Amino acid sequence: MTPAPYPATRLRRTRSAPWSRTLHAETVLTAADLIWPLFITEGKGVEEPVAALPGVSRFSVDGIVARGKEARDLGIPCVALFPNTPHDKRTEDGKEALNPDNLMCCAIRALKSEVPEVGVLTDVALDPYTSHGHDGLVDTAGYVLNDATSEVLVGQALNQAAAGADIIAPSDMMDGRVGAIRGALEAEGHVNVQIMAYAAKYASAFYGPFRDAVGSRGLLKGDKRTYQMDPANAEEALHEVALDLAEGADSVMVKPGLPYLDIIRRVKERFDVPVFAYHVSGEYAMIEAAVAAGAGERDALVLETLMAFKRAGCSGVLTYHAVHAARLLAG
Repeated sequence: MTPAPYPATRLRRTRSAPWSRTLHAETVLTAADLIWPLFITEGKGVEEPVAALPGVSRFSVDGIVARGKEARDLGIPCVALFPNTPHDKRTEDGKEALNPDNLMCCAIRALKSEVPEVGVLTDVALDPYTSHGHDGLVDTAGYVLNDATSEVLVGQALNQAAAGADIIAPSDMMDGRVGAIRGALEAEGHVNVQIMAYAAKYASAFYGPFRDAVGSRGLLKGDKRTYQMDPANAEEALHEVALDLAEGADSVMVKPGLPYLDIIRRVKERFDVPVFAYHVSGEYAMIEAAVAAGAGERDALVLETLMAFKRAGCSGVLTYHAVHAARLLAG
């Protein structure tokens, strides 16, 4: 038998034409993989650009509904809501989180009334509601109290579920809160409300623009390292995920995204459950800064970044680039 001419295998053959690259693609990205984070503010007909997030704005509830319709028309299946609570409604105990007529609940009801086919994911944590900027209740020494905070988070989750939330997403990193919330949802008849746990949320330097968007920058006393994860740790992330799944989480999230692709891959391989990533505000802002500086082209940067999340094992990605990406993917 005559040996095949060198080289017998040419991997470039399948890359030689666009149709072939499409046919052989191992990973597919679509608009259905995207969740669009939205910021809510008071008023009517209000759009407030967020200076630290070029192209991102806070919207009053009517504007949130319009964004929901935009998501529906682009094939984005879900939006994530975050309130910019006025400072006069922020308190030490974050009690506005329990108000059935707070910004979050008003936006949930409006979306489910006007755009019921779009899923609504709601953040459960107290930092948008506290005067000190922490995700929970603090003692006199400034330490965030785990169990007392979890009790309030349960009330917050029930408040949002009653308003019509489809996915409750606890982002606080209190121990045991997923189980407490799952039990309360079941007891109140909210059996089909999902929990997407921020299971591996790191104490990251990439959250700054988000804090501007929800009005909490400058409020934080101390830092969040006593409850958010140490960026040095990976095995601990797997432990966190295991606990949240055992407590009833339907899916888990890794946050931030790009600096933690290794964590996403390890979680997916270990547990084989739906894993989501939050492409956070600092990551978004870096892409926009690169574009503004002429260091990169937005379309390519956005799609390559989102593809990286899918390739690592994500079922979906929360990203401020959701609309831009959906339009690109629609051709």
